[in-house]
Order: sequence, then structure tokens, then C-alpha cells
Amino acid sequence: MIGARHIQNIALIGFMGTGKSSVGQLVAGQLHFAFLDTDHVIETRAGKPISDIFAQDGEPAFRELERTVVTELASRKRTVIATGGGLPVNEANLASLRTHALLICLWASPEKIWERVRGQTHRPLLNEADPLAKIRSLLAAREPFYRQADVLLNTEVRSVKEVAQQVIHQFQAARGKRNA
Repeated sequence: MIGARHIQNIALIGFMGTGKSSVGQLVAGQLHFAFLDTDHVIETRAGKPISDIFAQDGEPAFRELERTVVTELASRKRTVIATGGGLPVNEANLASLRTHALLICLWASPEKIWERVRGQTHRPLLNEADPLAKIRSLLAAREPFYRQADVLLNTEVRSVKEVAQQVIHQFQAARGKRNA
């Protein structure tokens, strides 16, 4: 239940290519909040790109770095958090974010995601012979976690600006309920 929580932040979850970073930066600017991308924090701390972390240290090492960052976010206020696509698969990450943030999942079809990310080289999970099949598989595996968000927003046919407006509306509504 949203009303019983102390919502100070917005956490955007969802698959790669759904607009978490673009939407998050726009929302942060409009609300005069800080913007934090968990993947960027991890890359800065590790001193290397996520693709190198995956290649050199493995996905479990990356997920541990991710968990550490999420734990630290509990002390943040007035922050829009864009999370990595796999972050919600760890139930502890979702539970931690839920203590201080409205969880909003941005959603798109596998085909739309592939259309958006196919030219990007920094996506280690897509280094596959059939990246669209990999997207479908990962999306299916992660969907139960994404669906635990407070709000699901389809980004398929909405502009970044339209999605940002929906995020702001949902955040204000959630905070209004809490303050009522």
C-alpha cells in the first residue's frame, strides 16, 4: 500500500531501452530533484564500463555492486533513480527501494526495445547470436518482478515528455494520498 510509505523519491525500473534514463532526467529536472543512474554509479566506482565488469568479474559481482548502491539509496531524498534492467530481480533491491520511493516500471514490447537498443554496443546481455530472442527471454523472466512496481507505464507509443508527465502525475498522486 502506497499510503503507508514515506515516499521521497521516484525509482524507475524496467528493461533496457524503455526510457528510464531519458525519462528520469526529464522528471528530475521538472521536479528539481537529483538524478541518479545506478549503472553510472557502479561504473564510476568500479572504474570501468558495465560490459567490462560482466566480462572480467561476472554478473554476480555486478549484482553485488548493484545491491550495495541500492542499500545506500535509502538515505536519499528528492531523487529520481534510474535502475539497471536486472536490478528488480533481487527481491531485497525491490524491498529497499519500496521503503523510500514510488516504484514506476517503464514497459515496452521486445520488438520496440530491440529497435531502440540495437545500435548500442554497451549492452553486455545482448552479445548474442539472436539478441531479440534474448530480449524476449530476459523480459519474460523479469516480468514478475517488474509487475511488483506501484505503477506500470507503457512507453511504446508515448514520447519521453509524455511518459515524464505521467511519472510526475503518479508521484504527486502518491504523495497526495500519503499527506491526506
